[in-house]
Amino acid sequence: MIGSIAGKSVIVTGAANGVGLAIARRFVEAGANVLLADMNEEKLAAEVKLLADEKGNAEAFSGDLREKLTVNNLLAATIDAFDRVDILVNASRQVMTGDPLETKDDCFDQMMHQNVTVNMRLCQAVARRMVHQAGKSDGDSGGAIINITSIAAVQTQRNLVSFSVASAALNQLTRSLAVSFGAQGIRVNAVALGSIMSGSLLSALNNDDTLRDRVIAATPLGRIGEASEAAEAVLFLASPAAGFITGQVLAVDGGRSLLDRMDQASH
Repeated sequence: MIGSIAGKSVIVTGAANGVGLAIARRFVEAGANVLLADMNEEKLAAEVKLLADEKGNAEAFSGDLREKLTVNNLLAATIDAFDRVDILVNASRQVMTGDPLETKDDCFDQMMHQNVTVNMRLCQAVARRMVHQAGKSDGDSGGAIINITSIAAVQTQRNLVSFSVASAALNQLTRSLAVSFGAQGIRVNAVALGSIMSGSLLSALNNDDTLRDRVIAATPLGRIGEASEAAEAVLFLASPAAGFITGQVLAVDGGRSLLDRMDQASH
């Protein structure tokens, strides 16, 4: 049994579409108070209205989290709406391809800033609030942070160098913060996506007629996973059932990260 997160206050970034939206919807369904954050103000407003119509408790926050001030504003908006924050899900991420031989390409800087620096700032801001509110009401037990990363951290491709390095850095950030925040009762884990119908994969599929078959062929379970399946893993890691789990990177990839895609022995 997962254990109830009803009444918990949750921030989900990247919540206007794809995996982030699926996560936000799942937490609302579970009875949590959810603040959906994204740059797409129009899409956020529509999703929050839909969730409200379904009797869920959700609020929207639109802003560019790459700006330091926006991080502070997001936290302030969450406190104004729900008075506290118990769970942070860093689902906002950017996937870019690039040529590592191109010195004028700023792909590496963008990947590190969007996928690592922004998440670090959010973790710090939210963790400080979790420490501040700890013990002020019955049932306080620190909090939970879940980062959304990628199996590209360990299974890279030649045009994904920057994204892969950023994903690996986010994995290590997850482990490091788990150690640093553990004494305050704050758990930090990650979900590594692979073969999941994320916004970035959907966009890639629309631009490549052969990609779907290739992804399926590379996935032992023989299909592309739904965003809702990633959301279930995040819900588990945020729940009391995962109360003694921290510093872990859980692959939700249909077994893809286990597979050596060489079709013959190479060593």
